[in-house]
Amino acid sequence: MLSWPQIALALAVVVLALHLAFILWVMVGAVFTRKRPWLAWTHLLCAAYGVVIETGPWPCPLTLAENWFEVQAGRLPYHGPFLLHYLDALVYPNVPPALLTWLAVMVLAIDVVVYWRRWRRSRAARRE
Repeated sequence: MLSWPQIALALAVVVLALHLAFILWVMVGAVFTRKRPWLAWTHLLCAAYGVVIETGPWPCPLTLAENWFEVQAGRLPYHGPFLLHYLDALVYPNVPPALLTWLAVMVLAIDVVVYWRRWRRSRAARRE
């Protein structure tokens, strides 16, 4: 039978996977929203939320949950934002936090441009 620390560690991994999935959704979700307006709105709201959490003073709820489960499992949790802890070490070594924030904002700006162009095309098609 599994002990609570083992279950907590498994739950920390599940939250980590959800965190990564959310970040990937924010980054490339626009690709999957074509001709699905409800999904496009969901993606834009998630992207805006991601930028707010990344740039604001508030901790991400998923980071808090992952850290809590790690403590329950008897491990030391990491400090700071998820992106800085995992992605900075793997993908962006020695990148200042401000640059990561600007990159997040750029991803949102690109998404907005993609949606704006789709909206203009659909509007032009309806006029014809």
